[in-house]
Amino acid sequence: MKIDIGITETDRGQIAEGLSRLLADTYTLYLKTHNFHWNVKGPMFQTLHLMFETHYNELALAVDDIAERIRTLGFPAPGTYKQFVELSSIKEEDGVPEAKDMIRLLVEGHEACVRTARSIFPTCDEAHDEPTADLLTQRMQTHEKTAWMLRSLLES
Repeated sequence: MKIDIGITETDRGQIAEGLSRLLADTYTLYLKTHNFHWNVKGPMFQTLHLMFETHYNELALAVDDIAERIRTLGFPAPGTYKQFVELSSIKEEDGVPEAKDMIRLLVEGHEACVRTARSIFPTCDEAHDEPTADLLTQRMQTHEKTAWMLRSLLES
């Protein structure tokens, strides 16, 4: 069935492609955060274990919102590890980093999600896709705040 929401198929496709990259970044960051939640150790264990749990729960909800927006635009949402590896700007970690390295890597991951979300805005603006712009704004606010909170743990 034809989708007629006032956004051309070409623009919807470009926006869906950008959202697919954001979905891959978000899912990869979710997995990394969950991994670090399981494996963190050291004097900050309790704080980080609970913080990482809060973060991965938020990310789990976010991936659903992003995937549903892609579907709303009329395109399939990526949903395999293979697709996520190809689309994500966030790389997986080998081994188990020290707690401070986990924090630094998560800051980098949240900042990567912000950059990916920001890169989608020009097409959204041009296409007058306010619902996607709203989703992107919410994601950017969350990732920027989370990165700030994590960075504060690294300051002396």
